[in-house]
Amino acid sequence: MKYKVLLYTSLLALCLVVGLKIRQQSANSNLPLVAIANYGPHASLNATIEGIQQQLAKQGFIEQQTVRYAISDVGFDAALIPQMVKQLQQLKPTVMVLLTTPVAQFAKGAIRQIPLVYSAITDPVAAGLLTQADRPTANLTGCSERQDLQRLLTFAQQLLPHAKRLGLLYATAESNDQALRQMLRKAAEQQGLSLLALPINQAREVPLQLTQFQGKVDFIYVGSSGPIQPSLPTIAREAKKMGIPVFNVDASAVRQGEVLASFGVDYQKIGRKTGELITAILRGALPNQLPPCYPTAEDHQAVLSRRQAMAFHIPLPATQPQLMVVE
Repeated sequence: MKYKVLLYTSLLALCLVVGLKIRQQSANSNLPLVAIANYGPHASLNATIEGIQQQLAKQGFIEQQTVRYAISDVGFDAALIPQMVKQLQQLKPTVMVLLTTPVAQFAKGAIRQIPLVYSAITDPVAAGLLTQADRPTANLTGCSERQDLQRLLTFAQQLLPHAKRLGLLYATAESNDQALRQMLRKAAEQQGLSLLALPINQAREVPLQLTQFQGKVDFIYVGSSGPIQPSLPTIAREAKKMGIPVFNVDASAVRQGEVLASFGVDYQKIGRKTGELITAILRGALPNQLPPCYPTAEDHQAVLSRRQAMAFHIPLPATQPQLMVVE
């Protein structure tokens, strides 16, 4: 009996919370609504959202004054993506933003009448979102986060001149990860590096798979994988035990002293580029009129941890553009 009462109370509370949220969104229902469907909370994805909102504000779309936002995520639980997308769809947004490949793939197949803008996706063609890299579809365009892997490896070899072997974990269920693995292998070959790429089916496999890098790789790279990025603290801890430096796609873990360095796109800049597409749609443009965008050289940044460099006895490189050294 107590269980039933508790269950009914919990369900009622959930309904009240959902109702309150809908009422809050409808308080200024005449304002255009930007719905953001996010895979999960993470530094790079959070920065993308911040960049989107910054760009819209710069263009005069101020939250609760000239635009509304509905932002949701599924905590990296892919099974909840359909529910999240459908709930946002029911709000009838002016435009829906799709962060990461799994979210965009579902929304592309499920939504036809709402303009869609993807972001934080490595290869939209490999993900099946576009048929050609420079051509949007009827209701879908967006901004890729595809980084210059050649420059990443050049930076890594600058810090580790004797490195010949690179390690990568990739999620088998993610087309984003598959695209990264293929592009990284090609870039590594051009740089004279070998790539050891190990598959991950579930997050709990990360510690065990990492042990296979011992004595076989000179550094590890962690990309923007939705399933693997949440395991970065584990990767950093286990790699430290093995004496293997780690490069991450974004700088958050570098600033915290967890990994040696990062080289990748500035996700706030990616967000701002995405925001330009959203702004155009809010002003009446159609997605098929807006070419997809990709990062430029200026959108990249290298960040190096002084503490980690000292631990690995790595001399600090000379000052150079787009390189930041943090404690």
